[in-house]
Amino acid sequence: MKVLICDDEALARERLARFLKDMDGYQIVGEAENGQDALDQAALTSPDIVLLDLRMPVMDGLACAEKLAQLPEPPAVIFCTAYDEHALAAFEVQAVGYLLKPVRREQLAEALARATRVNRAQLESVRQGGDAESLGGRSHITAKTHRGIELIPIDDVRYFLADQKYVTVRHGKGEVLVDETLKDLENEFGARFIRIHRNALLALSFLDGLELVSPGQYQVRMKGIEERLVVSRRHLPELRETMIKL
Repeated sequence: MKVLICDDEALARERLARFLKDMDGYQIVGEAENGQDALDQAALTSPDIVLLDLRMPVMDGLACAEKLAQLPEPPAVIFCTAYDEHALAAFEVQAVGYLLKPVRREQLAEALARATRVNRAQLESVRQGGDAESLGGRSHITAKTHRGIELIPIDDVRYFLADQKYVTVRHGKGEVLVDETLKDLENEFGARFIRIHRNALLALSFLDGLELVSPGQYQVRMKGIEERLVVSRRHLPELRETMIKL
């Protein structure tokens, strides 16, 4: 895959280039010092992936990513930055990765493996605001992990499970912890999740059915995973009513 590196710091570009040269399947087609330079080079080289810094002169990374997303065949964007406060904004422009500097080789390899071209449906989602916004709330959940900043699409979340001060987000590839309250998540995503217990919100799109465990005790099945979640007696009537409507 063709990769374009964009960073205003020469040492940062050299570090990424060194990692890429040690990996099979990637060809560096250019290096840029700012967002405008990256756009100019992208027009000539049609990269599959752009490794993009955020804070740069002339044009910053977010502005560049917005313009890259408007190309007929937009590249996948992986942000490599020292700043973690822009993670949500990064996903508004369909970034597939958000790595914090100093970028480690294994982090870059994982992000590159996830990177694919933004398809036309995703591009249209960026232009029109996306299904997530029409239903209310963010399109992604942000979590800090040992791999850096991970952005989990809301459409991929199976459930939220509260445990003291953190909430576990179960998604298609595993789980992460976020420092948010279940109540705030319910207020934001209530159109697509239902509370089944005082400590659990379940994604309606993954609800597969109810199972009787013992007299008066039920648990829910979820599509695609073997896990079961307990349903409290308090929330059982609302869940049953919702299942009838689905």
